[in-house]
Amino acid sequence: MAEQIPIGFALPQVSPQLPVDVEAVGRVARRAEALGFDSLWTLEQVLGGSRNLEPVSLLSYVAAITERVRLGTSVFVLPQRNPVVLAKELATLDVLSGGRVVAGFGLGNDESTNAAFGIAKGRRIRRFTESLAVMRALWSEREATFAGDFFQLEDTRMEPKPVQQPGPPVWFGGRVEPALRRAVRLGDGWMGPGSSSIEAFRDHVAIVRRCLEKADRDPAGFTISKRIYLAIDDDRGRAERRLRDWFTHVYGSADLANEAAVWGPAEACYERIDEAIAIGAEHLVLHPLFDFDEHLEALARYASSAELLEPGR
Repeated sequence: MAEQIPIGFALPQVSPQLPVDVEAVGRVARRAEALGFDSLWTLEQVLGGSRNLEPVSLLSYVAAITERVRLGTSVFVLPQRNPVVLAKELATLDVLSGGRVVAGFGLGNDESTNAAFGIAKGRRIRRFTESLAVMRALWSEREATFAGDFFQLEDTRMEPKPVQQPGPPVWFGGRVEPALRRAVRLGDGWMGPGSSSIEAFRDHVAIVRRCLEKADRDPAGFTISKRIYLAIDDDRGRAERRLRDWFTHVYGSADLANEAAVWGPAEACYERIDEAIAIGAEHLVLHPLFDFDEHLEALARYASSAELLEPGR
């Protein structure tokens, strides 16, 4: 087994079949905390055919039934969110949870739904960076002032502030080099997406490390993470079929499962998880797509001695 690092676990947020099993969400959250997992994580997909629960609402429920496990989102598509409202929602979640939020943001790669959010196409990066600046100002300043192309604040107050100051740690998604440079420049960490392979993660880590060096940033203040979609099953064919069905439901691409996911007997999956750690992961999110209770027990070896992720990392 590779060196122990903080390990998160994904909540059963996506429900390919109706109804949504709320009882399973609570059961998995409590058991993951009891086993010693570092954090619990959500996705975001507001529009589309995937049946999934909205992350802030879901994590507010989880905050009420847990005590110490950190609560992460990976990632909000920030250009499609109102940053003032989202800042308030995340500050509230941080207060309700006693300072356990990790906020993940991404640029998004599909502008086709922008009209549904009342957003004109174009200038996504500018909207993204302004949104982040607005949120951080509202979290940390008694009276926030910001003058941008999209958002303006003048001596604007938002209370209560998050427990974590100057705000919850901000992690970025993304996989292309400009996104990784932006993560290093503006974020506290980066999470490699579950929809990219462990082999691609090796290349991404190399880019992130070069960017950290070029920016003269202390690597100790920037967390490198990876989400891993996986299915532990001695019947590899059955696991593959179920993975392909899930990826079709969420991503609209069955073949993406073969490109990105890890599956097979437990030992084979452990080897791949350990490989991601050896590449340079300082944090992982283990994300089974079904049979969450069984996967919790099978993956407990990665949680029982995991140290808690320090706030701000």
